[in-house]
Amino acid sequence: MIRKFISRVLGGKKPRAGHHEPAVIPVSTHGITRDRISSGSRRTCETLQQHGHKAYVVGGAVRDLLIGAEPKDFDIATDATPEEVRRYFRRARIIGRRFQIVHVMMGQETLEVTTFRGTLDEKTKTDEHGRVLHDNVFGSHAEDAARRDFTANALYYDPATEAVIDYHHGVGDLKQKTLRMIGEPRTRYREDPVRMLRAVRLAAKLGLFIDPEAKKPIREMASLLENVPAARLFDEMLKLLTSGHSVKCITQLRDEGLHHGLLPLLDVILEQPMGEKFVMLSLANTDDRVRQGKGISPGFLFATLLWHEVLVHWEKLKAKGEAKIPALYQAMDTVIDVQGEKLAITRRIAGDIKDIWALQPRFEQRAGKRPYGLLEQPRFRAGYDFLLLRAESGEIDIEVADWWTRFQNVDGEERAEMLLPEQAADKKKRRRRKKPAAAGSASPSE
Repeated sequence: MIRKFISRVLGGKKPRAGHHEPAVIPVSTHGITRDRISSGSRRTCETLQQHGHKAYVVGGAVRDLLIGAEPKDFDIATDATPEEVRRYFRRARIIGRRFQIVHVMMGQETLEVTTFRGTLDEKTKTDEHGRVLHDNVFGSHAEDAARRDFTANALYYDPATEAVIDYHHGVGDLKQKTLRMIGEPRTRYREDPVRMLRAVRLAAKLGLFIDPEAKKPIREMASLLENVPAARLFDEMLKLLTSGHSVKCITQLRDEGLHHGLLPLLDVILEQPMGEKFVMLSLANTDDRVRQGKGISPGFLFATLLWHEVLVHWEKLKAKGEAKIPALYQAMDTVIDVQGEKLAITRRIAGDIKDIWALQPRFEQRAGKRPYGLLEQPRFRAGYDFLLLRAESGEIDIEVADWWTRFQNVDGEERAEMLLPEQAADKKKRRRRKKPAAAGSASPSE
């Protein structure tokens, strides 16, 4: 009854049972004028429509505009095939294996253009758990809407008419603050287990409640995530952690039972009181930066998530007699290798993570020329920010972080006066290494 009432209030055409007739909501009702979408998406839709095709801005951009948020990007859905789309645009390329899409470059903007997807049938290639492996089957506009995951994502905006086309009451669900699955949830999760993660991310980001029918199967089907390719899982986790609502996402992941197996070490980290405080401080700082429009570093973020597991391995190796720095590098490699079994962390990001970790022991060196050398390191700022988190969480003495804060902000004699006296034993060792061997003396091996 509530849905019908909202549909009438919104002024859309009422869909009839058994027919794929969408509600067509005019701009006078929803208020999204064409100047609210990017110039690249407008031009892409116009070009496709001029060639006789249907073309709409689709999904997250429409959803975000309806709730008053600023979209990150604008995706396009069309009835043109990938080959046709590529033919219409000078700068375009087809990508993807599971489902082909076209990247259309408009100035500095890259638009993701997808062909309407068709209904899955017995010929669709799936794995033994029901996950769709190959999906280059094209269909009608209505079929494409039915293939979308949530009703809030099955919304289409036509720049030509400024109308929102809604096949599954997505506008009404947004009004009711509900994230509702299109179709039978268990079937949809089997087709793509990442939808469980997406449900948590979107609910946290948009302030929605997951519909009970969509929420109930998540905990019992969480193990399906083990069959998802590591690269896809990494991409989805990165979206979740950089959503601007990562603290809420992580909390809800744990509440829904989805943290097991996502980050293989996340369970261990969150079970350590010090580790959890450190991680949550990092995520809160990341959320603040996202909301302020500042840049964020995936390497820094994952370095914080995995640091306390590095500490555990590092302490074990030192207890076995390993030297401090070699033990740290062994611990770093072990943690990254274990993590890589589930999440395909790129080599570049893994390198950033290790650089940040490797700098931490160097912050303990506050005598001689070493602090000056550390200031010149390309990753100094990231390492310093990491040090501040360690101090704020109580892992190290705040005095160390305060010293480095002051040291980098003064210069000349004041900086030199801050240097701590070197230990006598250290000076002796260095003098011994520099002292040339006496003439005629035998080497230790003789």
